[in-house]
Formats: sequence, C-alpha cells, structure tokens
Amino acid sequence: MREPAEVTIGEDGTVSLPLGLLAEAGLSPGSRILAYSRGDGCIVLRREQDAMDELLDTGELG
Repeated sequence: MREPAEVTIGEDGTVSLPLGLLAEAGLSPGSRILAYSRGDGCIVLRREQDAMDELLDTGELG
C-alpha cells in the first residue's frame, strides 16, 4: 500500500487524486465512482459497479 497522499479541496469543492493512487485502486481517469459520507469525517469513494453490487447484495453501502 502506498503512503497516504495529501490532497486539497479546491474552492469549487473539487479534489484531484494522484494517478498512482487511482491505479492502485484499479481506477483510471474517466472511471465512474460513487462518493458518500459516513458522517464521521470520512468520505468513501467506490467503483460504481462495486457499490451497486454491494447495495443489491446487502441493502446498504459499507
């Protein structure tokens, strides 16, 4: 696992993720992801298909 990458939230709310981090997660520019907050200061990013599969299997995102 790579070292954590520090990123900054822009004035417009956008965040750019390093390509190495995307590659390690099996993502690439243009990949569709879902983002949601757990409400504890943590924002989760999931591949859209993985999140939908989990939602259909368990009824909740984890």
